[in-house]
Amino acid sequence: MTDADMGGVRRAVGDAHRDHWALILAATARVTRDLDLAEECVQEAFAQALAGWARDGTPDNPAAWLVTTARRRALDAIRREQVFRAKLPLLVVPDETGGVAADPGDDIPDDRLRLVFTCCHPALAPDARVALTLRLVCGVGTGDVARVFLVSEATMAARLTRAKKKIAAARIPFRVPAAKDLPERLDAVLSAVHLLFTTGHTAPSGDRLLRDDLVERAVHLCRTLHALMPDEPEVSGLLALVLLTDARRATRTDASGRLLRLEEQDRTRWDRAAIAEGRELVLRGMRLGRPGRYLLQAAIAALHAEAARCDDTDWPQIVTLYDALRQVWPSPVVELNRAVALAMATDAATGLREVAALEGDPRLARYHYLAAIKADLLRRLGRYDEAAAAYRTALELTGNAAEREYLAGRLAELSDAGDPRGDRSE
Repeated sequence: MTDADMGGVRRAVGDAHRDHWALILAATARVTRDLDLAEECVQEAFAQALAGWARDGTPDNPAAWLVTTARRRALDAIRREQVFRAKLPLLVVPDETGGVAADPGDDIPDDRLRLVFTCCHPALAPDARVALTLRLVCGVGTGDVARVFLVSEATMAARLTRAKKKIAAARIPFRVPAAKDLPERLDAVLSAVHLLFTTGHTAPSGDRLLRDDLVERAVHLCRTLHALMPDEPEVSGLLALVLLTDARRATRTDASGRLLRLEEQDRTRWDRAAIAEGRELVLRGMRLGRPGRYLLQAAIAALHAEAARCDDTDWPQIVTLYDALRQVWPSPVVELNRAVALAMATDAATGLREVAALEGDPRLARYHYLAAIKADLLRRLGRYDEAAAAYRTALELTGNAAEREYLAGRLAELSDAGDPRGDRSE
């Protein structure tokens, strides 16, 4: 097999992982009745595909091939260990007649969304539900999940392991919830889908700024969730947020993949249909009163999207929205984003004081945007040596190649005495 042929096999395996991971995991879990074993068998199936497809050619239906291979490995493992009845939690629960119980998840029209609700069981800690969903359902690597949660990869691996052990030890039945149980899991589901989107919007690692597959999966899940629960304001808010944010996708990098600052982006190329849909969702949600975290973030995104030029952005109104957001969602990341808006609405020195107050928060110790924002504000104030040190710190913490290139470029510019104007990057 030539290098080109092998490259085609790798692309086919990668495409199958991107498009079908959740469905293959669900099918395998129905055999194993154990998510941990199912994940292991699916991973082995993908590894086997590299060799098998290189030898025999890519199958006409890669997903079916992977499901069959993963389920066979699962059955072999179950027979070998003779623990079929001991394997819990159950995704499908036998009824009293020995058949399969009616699936209460028929109200959920998408298999991937079913799995999201399944992983977001209320018996698990909220962070564990979201992390488990990103890892198992969405196929996000443990290292990238760790970066999303601002912890080390070892810490996240241990957290995921504890969650799986709790599932088994507590004999939690991993059934798809009935419609009446959906609101109980909604917050964790929204968090998981939102983090899936942000992981794709700016990939924590890799050569590209975006992961289109994760973004599109998140948009699809948001639309499915909105069709399922159209009267939930926060569901509408999340759909609006992803639409308004993703509307800028085509302009966030240039033809070579270089990250473009907000004021550098060609706003005529933004997706106006998505912006209009997102704005309508925001207005409809706001009329219901008491907006939550996703609706408020969507309102902020709408103000960015509606400005004809970056200089036309209503920064004071954005600060006001961040004030409301930090009341309903206390978070150091919210405070940091508010500091950026405050600096734009007032001056860099005011923003820098807000950033300095956040530097002692351990939750931001690994958050490279803290150092990058500090560097920009110092640069705007003409404190170039301090700005260079902050850019170096941001570089050390950044795993995405496009962001690293951008930061390295800003650092290099400081050697020419810098530019005191603001960097209004994303």
